[in-house]
Amino acid sequence: MSKIDEKVVDQLAELARLEFNPEEKKKILGDMERMLDFVAKIEEVDTSGVKPLIYPLEEETPLREDQAKRDYTNQDALRNAPDKDTDFIRVPKVLDKK
Repeated sequence: MSKIDEKVVDQLAELARLEFNPEEKKKILGDMERMLDFVAKIEEVDTSGVKPLIYPLEEETPLREDQAKRDYTNQDALRNAPDKDTDFIRVPKVLDKK
């Protein structure tokens, strides 16, 4: 199993849009190494002949038929919206493209 270094932590932080100071980075690095060690330990267990557990219970969940129905009109949905257009609810922009 490959070891985690600060470069990997920096790459993951960038992808997750997180920032760590040097002390936090050391702690995250240690946490990630412990996770990988745990996964390596689990991989040592012989699971040959063990049937995969798809559902924890043998019982099946009863399902109902999907039925499309409209309980409200567009105007009902827009009635209490704080900012709206004639047909749409306006929301603040949450993603900035870089």
